[in-house]
Amino acid sequence: MYIKNRLGLTESVETLLAQEHRMNQVSNNLANVNTNGFKKENVTFWEMLYTASGKRQRVGKAMKIITNHAQGTVELTGNPLDLAMNGEGFFKIQTPDGIRYTRAGNFFRNDQGQMVTPNGHLVMGQGGEITIQGNEVGIDRYGRISVDGEEAGRLAIVTFDNLEVLQKEGENYFRLIDESAQELPPELLEVRQGYLEASNVSTVVEMTAMIDLHRAYEAQQKIVHSIDSLDDRAINSVGKLT
Repeated sequence: MYIKNRLGLTESVETLLAQEHRMNQVSNNLANVNTNGFKKENVTFWEMLYTASGKRQRVGKAMKIITNHAQGTVELTGNPLDLAMNGEGFFKIQTPDGIRYTRAGNFFRNDQGQMVTPNGHLVMGQGGEITIQGNEVGIDRYGRISVDGEEAGRLAIVTFDNLEVLQKEGENYFRLIDESAQELPPELLEVRQGYLEASNVSTVVEMTAMIDLHRAYEAQQKIVHSIDSLDDRAINSVGKLT
C-alpha cells in the first residue's frame, strides 16, 4: 500500500506542477491582452514512459508550449507609421542580438530618419534599413514605401513553412531556432497603413481557463491530503503489533 501511495503522491505533485505552469501561461496571456501583435500561448500535456530508477519504468507528465499564431483584430489608429498585416508574415527587425521577427507594427522615425520599433531597433527593408527623408509617407498593400511621392524602399516581410521554427522571446519578438529554415515571401498578404493588429488573447477565454485551473488545483490538493492520510494510517495503525 505504501508503495502505491508514494506513486499516487508523485503523480499528484506532477499534476500540481503542470497546473502551476499552465496558470503562469494564462496569467502572461492576460497581462498582454493590450499588447499590439501579441500571440497567446497554450500549454499541452502528454504522458511519456521513462526510467525512474534502475529497471523500473513509469509514466510521467511532460509539457509543451505552443504559440497560437491566429490573427488578432485590426484596429484603426490613423498614424502613418502604424502597420498591420492581414494574412501571414512577420516584420524583420535588426536587434543587437541579430534578426528578430514580429507582428507588432507600431513603428516610429528616429533622429536619423530611420524606421524603428519603440525599442529603437531598425525595421528592415528588402535592401536593408529603411530611411524616411520627407513628410508624406505612403505604404501600399505590398509593403512598398513612398515618401513625398518618391519610392523609398519596400518592407521585408517574411514567413516560414513551419512556424514552430520560431520561438518567443522578450519585447514581443520571435527568434529563429532552426538555422536551416528558409525565409519565404508570404503568399497571402495585405499591409494596412494606419492600422495596428491587436493581441489575439480573449479575456473571457483566459479568465474561464483561470477559474477551471484554480478548481482543478484545489481538487488535486485534496487528493494529496487523502494520500498523506493513508500513509499516516499505514505507518501508525497497520504496522502496530497486537
